[in-house]
Amino acid sequence: MEKSSTVTIHLGKVTFLLREHHKFEWLQEYGEVFSVFDQQDSGNLCFGIEKDGQKKFVKFAGAKTLEYDGHPNDAIDRLQKSVELYEALSHPYLVKLEDHFQVEEGYVLVFEWFDGECLHSHWSFPPPAKYEHPDSPFFLFKQLPPELRLAALQKIYEFHVHVESKNFVAVDFYDGSIMYDFKTNETKICDIDLYNKKPFANTMGRLWGSSRFMSPEEFELGAVIDERTNVFNMGAVAFCLLGGELDRSFQNWDASKELYGIAFRAVERERSMRYSSVEEFYNAWNKVIRDKVSQ
Repeated sequence: MEKSSTVTIHLGKVTFLLREHHKFEWLQEYGEVFSVFDQQDSGNLCFGIEKDGQKKFVKFAGAKTLEYDGHPNDAIDRLQKSVELYEALSHPYLVKLEDHFQVEEGYVLVFEWFDGECLHSHWSFPPPAKYEHPDSPFFLFKQLPPELRLAALQKIYEFHVHVESKNFVAVDFYDGSIMYDFKTNETKICDIDLYNKKPFANTMGRLWGSSRFMSPEEFELGAVIDERTNVFNMGAVAFCLLGGELDRSFQNWDASKELYGIAFRAVERERSMRYSSVEEFYNAWNKVIRDKVSQ
């Protein structure tokens, strides 16, 4: 987009660009803006705000952001519908939704602040910097001992067993949905806005998501998106955090041969070859870890 077609917005300590002017008085009343995340393709704007020493994470839809080609009303609708997801799937490893409300020109979700780094900060560290730059959260995470990365995966898997038990399926889960606090080694999951109640069919052809984590059925119009789809997703996450991402060879794997076999089965292109559910996958994964500890 040409520079002449953008508008510069100043809020608190941050400056960002939109396609056209938008009012944010409501946000300034909520606290001082100290950070902005404005390059998502979802149509959302996200802010870090602080008031009386308390930080919050605010997600907003309604403005015409640079990276979003859709209509703001569609982004508003998706964000408003996501409230049900955060409430139904509430979990210790999911960012906590504290409030939500409508404003004159959009919809707002307010989350408890988590002092972690997004593992796919594409606006700050686009590939190849993501994999190579010493300040990249993903690079830093991959330097952690395998035991800490396995602990983060455990939390991701535990949450998705919970998602499955609530009769939902994950859509658009990838490393950009994972936040990690390098000081406390805590892991949180964020951005579950597109998760869906089962039964769920692919009505788009190519669903929302990163192709690095998507199963074949997520590219197939009319395909069923279910537990086996999410098993593929969980296996892909394992190869991202413990292996060579799309290079799924054992030589790039940082854990045991047994766990490699479980992850490799999870990402079989043929659905029937995968584990039947995230719970079955998680049980097999945990058994290997328990057996190693007891040896």
